[in-house]
Amino acid sequence: MTAPAPDSGADLHLDLPVEGARRTALAHALRDAVRTGRLAGGTRLPPYRTLAADLGLARNAVADAYAELVAEGWFTARQGSGTHVAEGVAAAGPPAPTTTPAPPGPRHDLLQGKPDPASFPRGPWATSARRALTQAPTEAFGPGDPQGRPELRQALAAYLSRARGVRTTPANIVICSGFANGLRLLAAIRPRDWAVEAYGLPFHHSILDTAGVHPHPIPVDEDGAQLTGELPSPAGTLLLTPAHQFPTGARLLPSRRAAATEWARSTGGVIVEDDYDGEFRYDRKPVGALQGLAPGHVVYAGSLSKSLSPALRLGWLVLPDHLVEQVLAAKGLRESWASALDQLALADFIECGAYDRHVRRMRLRYRARRDHLVSVLSARTPHIRVTGISAGLHAVLDLPPGREAPTLAAARAAGLALDGLSSYHHPSSPTPPREGLVVGYASPPNTSFTRAVDALAEVIHGVKP
Repeated sequence: MTAPAPDSGADLHLDLPVEGARRTALAHALRDAVRTGRLAGGTRLPPYRTLAADLGLARNAVADAYAELVAEGWFTARQGSGTHVAEGVAAAGPPAPTTTPAPPGPRHDLLQGKPDPASFPRGPWATSARRALTQAPTEAFGPGDPQGRPELRQALAAYLSRARGVRTTPANIVICSGFANGLRLLAAIRPRDWAVEAYGLPFHHSILDTAGVHPHPIPVDEDGAQLTGELPSPAGTLLLTPAHQFPTGARLLPSRRAAATEWARSTGGVIVEDDYDGEFRYDRKPVGALQGLAPGHVVYAGSLSKSLSPALRLGWLVLPDHLVEQVLAAKGLRESWASALDQLALADFIECGAYDRHVRRMRLRYRARRDHLVSVLSARTPHIRVTGISAGLHAVLDLPPGREAPTLAAARAAGLALDGLSSYHHPSSPTPPREGLVVGYASPPNTSFTRAVDALAEVIHGVKP
């Protein structure tokens, strides 16, 4: 039987017999709850009148049980402060298991794909969240619309048009829980043959594999995916990172962008454009979205995971007209993941200009970090070519054949967490993988970033051919 204890803020689950000496049974149940640790030291018990009413016992029975446990030292009672479980009463539970201390983590995190968590704009976001909560319509607190809040879709349509050259209306935008969620939805509705870049995120490869997609890897060079030739004939969907090929960092040539859109128009195929870090371009004018060239054939996908924080779990798909209802049908009748309140907060954050200010601030910070990384490596490891640095949050360090594995091993020994370039090579690609390091420079704290770069240079310098 569960007895609520409003005065103590706790509920008591007590198993009492229906018949027999219930006062004795109550004392035994209370004693057992303390002994096993279910009632911790200092817990305030409900007044005996309240507990008696909840358990259907006489008040005197509960008062006598309390008095018995006070006399035994299990409880303490003081006039005006009620009855409490005595502090320091040992619980006779099983001994705590012995644990082996976890090995220490890396001293420096240079893994790609992580923005600086310390730079999250807590104050401006809190202001937008409060304003959104205050102004939210009543219906926003009901079941979520699977297409997403109209306020956010309106704000995104204006922002993406202005900042990324996307051609869309709010009706063509579907809010999702990050790019991975959007990729799952698209894999559920598209034909099972996809052309993909030979380099990409293994997690995305696994999403497509789980959905039953048959991948057709396309070679990648210093100008992005090689799209000038014929695409594999069965493929009806093409997954690209044209603004900043992941992870090599190449920008897709204009001629190849034109070839991709011409393929989509002539075959009725669909291009999925993953614009994962398009806001962060440093050395030249930002590359507009491929979607702007063929909005009827390109799905534009974006998220907050690089620009703001992956913790918010918000992303979006900008869809051609004929795919909107298909994606919504795959999503289901109710929004299961993206919080309506977070969507409203993001809409306000964009419309008040805070998102633009944050992106500009982080663009300057990440560029300074990139410049420091390149400067140190140029001075201390001039034989290593650093590529893919015109945009984004990571750089690629090309290594001679046979050097990737020993360099990664030396990095781990030095407390550095980073990835090898070959780990992003699609396992079905017929071309051999390049060797190198993928170095994320966004997430280390300001206080340790210089030390992390110095340690990386020392590791590379110390690995001999």
